[in-house]
Amino acid sequence: AKAVAQDFVIDRPNDNIGLVVFAGESFTQCPLTTDHAVLVNLFKSVHFGMIEDGTAIVALESAGAFDGIPYPENFNTIKTLANRVREIGAIPAHIVIKDGRIKVGLSDEEIEEFAKKQGQLFKASRRDIPMLIAQKKDAIMTIAATMLIADLVGIKVVAGGGIGGVHRGAETSMDISADLEELAVSNVVCVCSGAKSILDLGLTLEYLETKSIPVIGYGTDKLPAYMARESDFNVDYRVDDVETIAKAFDAKMALNLEGGLLVTNPIPEQYAVNASEMNRAIEKAVKEAEKAAADNARLQQQNADLEQRLKECSSRKPEP
Repeated sequence: AKAVAQDFVIDRPNDNIGLVVFAGESFTQCPLTTDHAVLVNLFKSVHFGMIEDGTAIVALESAGAFDGIPYPENFNTIKTLANRVREIGAIPAHIVIKDGRIKVGLSDEEIEEFAKKQGQLFKASRRDIPMLIAQKKDAIMTIAATMLIADLVGIKVVAGGGIGGVHRGAETSMDISADLEELAVSNVVCVCSGAKSILDLGLTLEYLETKSIPVIGYGTDKLPAYMARESDFNVDYRVDDVETIAKAFDAKMALNLEGGLLVTNPIPEQYAVNASEMNRAIEKAVKEAEKAAADNARLQQQNADLEQRLKECSSRKPEP
C-alpha cells in the first residue's frame, strides 16, 4: 500500500498533496505541499499502531538543537533526541523552513544539512514565517513557531529546551517572549525543562496565569529553571503520570478552551547545575550589566555635553 501511495505522489509532480493518518480519528501528518520528497520520506515512518487514542507525533523545537551546539555534536544530539522519541513509540518531527517551505519532519540527510549550518540559520518566530516563505529562506524554529506549525498540522505534543518568558525589567522594556503569547492560542502540550533562568520567573508565572495557561510540574512541586531542577517558585499543579496530563488536555479541548498546557519536566540530576550557584552568577552578571549600562549612559551624556559646548564655542563671534 505504501508503494502504491508513493507512486501516486511521484506521478503528480505539480499537485498539492498531503498525508493524513487514520486511527479512530484522522491526524494530519503533513499539510498540502508540492514538496513531495517530504511526503515520500514520511511514508517510511507510517505503520500500523502508530496512533493509539490520539497522536503519536512529537514536534521538536529546532532552534536550540540545531543552533545552540556546534557541529557535529548538534547532529548527534538531534539524532539522540529523535531516537528517544521513537523509543516511547512516537514519531519525531523537527520543524524547519527550507527554501521557503515549511517542513514537518526531516530525513537524516536534511538534519545533517541543517546541523552543518550551525550559527548561520535564521531563528524564526511567528512574525518571521511569512517573510521567510516569501524570500524562500532557510530557518530553524523557536518554541513559539514550533507550537504554531504543530497546531496548524494537528500535532498535539511539542518538546523543547527552556521556554521563553518575561525578561527582567519588562515593566519598562516590555520584553516578553512570543513563546507565552503563542502557548495562549495554540492547542498543544508544550513539554520543556522550565523557564530560562535569566528571566523574571515570578513575572513569567503571573503572565502565564493572566493568559490562562496552567503550569504543570512533572514529578515536581517547584518550577524548574532550565538548567536547574528547581527555582523558588511553585508550579500550579504537580502531576506524576502522563495519563493525567493527557486527560487534562482532552478536557481542555472538549470545553473549547483555547490555548495549551505547559508541562515542566526537570533536567536529569546528573546534568543539572546548582540553583543557588546559578542564581548568584546571574545576579552578579545582571549587576555588572546594569553598572556598565549606567557608565555608558554617563559617558554618552558627557560626550553630548562636550559636543554642545564645542558648538557653542564655535558659534561665538570673536570680540573686537
